[in-house]
Amino acid sequence: MALCSQLQILFDQERATYRLLHHTQAFTASEVAATSHVPGRELAKVVVLRDQAGAFLMVALPAPAWVDVPAVASATARQDLRLAEEHEFAPLFPDCEAGTMPPFGGPYGLPLYVDACLSRSPEIAFQAGNHQEIVVMDYADYARLARPIVEQSCFHRTKQRAAS
Repeated sequence: MALCSQLQILFDQERATYRLLHHTQAFTASEVAATSHVPGRELAKVVVLRDQAGAFLMVALPAPAWVDVPAVASATARQDLRLAEEHEFAPLFPDCEAGTMPPFGGPYGLPLYVDACLSRSPEIAFQAGNHQEIVVMDYADYARLARPIVEQSCFHRTKQRAAS
């Protein structure tokens, strides 16, 4: 396994400082956090949304959280946002295993919105484009490289709130 090619190119060009951590194969963000021993609040999971016109956007939020689609719609002024299905967005990330795309929109031609909660941690972790590795880096370096749009509010709801 290795870092996906788009990130490897970006990190090499920008001389990024990061750690690549191996973990047992995991398929959900919560499993990735547990197997890599990274707090879920610092592990960014990526959700891909699609608007009425068919345009995609990425949202990065803490691993244990659920995306609040109306909050994202309000912040982005996009109409009729919905969760994109994997078969719709997988071709956008040809260098990544299904569902392991990193929170970097630029290399993939997509806008990237980051949940404000992630920006409050000194470090951020995220999948490296595969099911067995994560990248850990200082949030400041991540923000410099990813250039995300960070709102003051969060784009998530907790699982407890979602269930009630």
